[in-house]
Amino acid sequence: MVALVAAAVLVFTRWYLEDDDRLAQFAATVSLFTAAMMLVVHARDLVLTLIGWEVMGWCSYLLIGHWSRKESARRAAYKAFIVTRVADIGFVLGIVGLVAGAGSTGLDAVIDAWSGPDTPATPAVRSALLALVVIGVLGKSAQFPFQDWLPDAMEGPTPASALIHAATMVAAGTVVLAQLFPVLVHADGARWLLGIATAVTMVGAAALALGQSDLKRLLAWSTVSQVAIMLSALATATEEIGPDPALFHMWSHAVFKSLLFLTIGWLSVVAGSTLAVALRGAGNVHQLARVAWLFGLLALAGAPFVVGGLSKEHVLVTAYEGAIGSGGPGVIVLAALLVTVVLTAAYAMRAHLVVTAPLERAEPSAAGDDHPSGMPSDAVLAALAVLTVLTVVGGLILITGLFDIHRASQWWMLLTLLLISIGAGVSWLARSSGDPRDAFVRTRRHRALADRGLGFDTAYRRLIADPVLGLARVVAFLDREVVDGYVRGAAASAGIAGWFAERGHRREAPSAGVGLVALGLIVAAGTAVLTWR
Repeated sequence: MVALVAAAVLVFTRWYLEDDDRLAQFAATVSLFTAAMMLVVHARDLVLTLIGWEVMGWCSYLLIGHWSRKESARRAAYKAFIVTRVADIGFVLGIVGLVAGAGSTGLDAVIDAWSGPDTPATPAVRSALLALVVIGVLGKSAQFPFQDWLPDAMEGPTPASALIHAATMVAAGTVVLAQLFPVLVHADGARWLLGIATAVTMVGAAALALGQSDLKRLLAWSTVSQVAIMLSALATATEEIGPDPALFHMWSHAVFKSLLFLTIGWLSVVAGSTLAVALRGAGNVHQLARVAWLFGLLALAGAPFVVGGLSKEHVLVTAYEGAIGSGGPGVIVLAALLVTVVLTAAYAMRAHLVVTAPLERAEPSAAGDDHPSGMPSDAVLAALAVLTVLTVVGGLILITGLFDIHRASQWWMLLTLLLISIGAGVSWLARSSGDPRDAFVRTRRHRALADRGLGFDTAYRRLIADPVLGLARVVAFLDREVVDGYVRGAAASAGIAGWFAERGHRREAPSAGVGLVALGLIVAAGTAVLTWR
């Protein structure tokens, strides 16, 4: 799936960035990014996993900051890099601890050492090490409290967004925890941390997605929410169920989210913007765009029978069985999942109403005119068609037995359908016929709070960044004026002492003194001669 999505992204990139003078560098970075993700997926050694993990972080910085002439793109790239690096401190410490306890970097050896009855350390130590790994995963996957960097990453080109959100970086944490699931399932503290963080994230991100003025940022917040859903399955799954429900939702999310991002990239070329104001009715530009957008949103909402619906139902079943089985965070996660289903259907309906509004389109803006053609190449259309087909029939992968998951009952399907109908119905009833800019009524305050991510960026800047910068200024002042002052003072003192010493040696003697000395020498010489005679 990683290779399939990357191939679709590269095909789209060739059309989307055909006039970009750094197209070759972008394509090369995408290829390296894809290789790093595939290394994480296939590696059976934690050192190789760590290498792929860190390479993805570097590549995301390059892709997000591709349009480096924009201040907003540079800031978003810095932010993504710094936030994920901070979280990676925990990830590296956790991996090092697991490797040290197992005495090997091999994944199988680590699992055998830490999942059996004779572990290298106490259960508390095991939970602490897994909790450190979970912290790294939360940062890389943009989960609470690290969620704010991913929506800002929309400053990068749309193909980069499609790759990061669909098949690589944010999904890497799910892969790593799925590989370590035989150990994670015995680490109750780490599972509680993962469950609470994902429950808060999935509901909060879905609520923020509902209020976005930019549809690309709406998709970004939906990614944060959907990744929380797949990670929550790892927090609640029993040992018998295993990690496959999370992996199945990760697989389905890669399909429909890449479809949605590439479609919005196409429509943004036509409209000249990703703002809901500009995209109203943009889906009428081409029948494939309209169909792709519709089925992508159906899968996002979790409609039955499409790929997203089937995978989400199994995550719900996993949370339910975890809640009634081993307890733990299952009850909290299950409640959050049910609320998230409603909210997801609401913002999916809103996005559908905006893009497919039956209004006459104005002429494309200047930004759209800059592109040679608003119609993608045949290769791009073929890639979108393939992703659309996979979104519709991809759920049939269940029949192949690729994922070992329990089949959801018809009651869960009916419950999911009811919740989707409630969310979609609320958005439908709340649409505004008097506002031609959007299909959902939002107050100015709601819009501002949603667009700013509830002010988390400002809070982090004031509570963390500003104090750290202030402390850095104090340290720099002390280093410059105190520590360096002693050094400079010592050097100046030595210089002054040398000057005085040099002065004593090199100053010219007075002429009277010279005469007296000469006279004394003559007298001494005469006395010596007379005495000798």
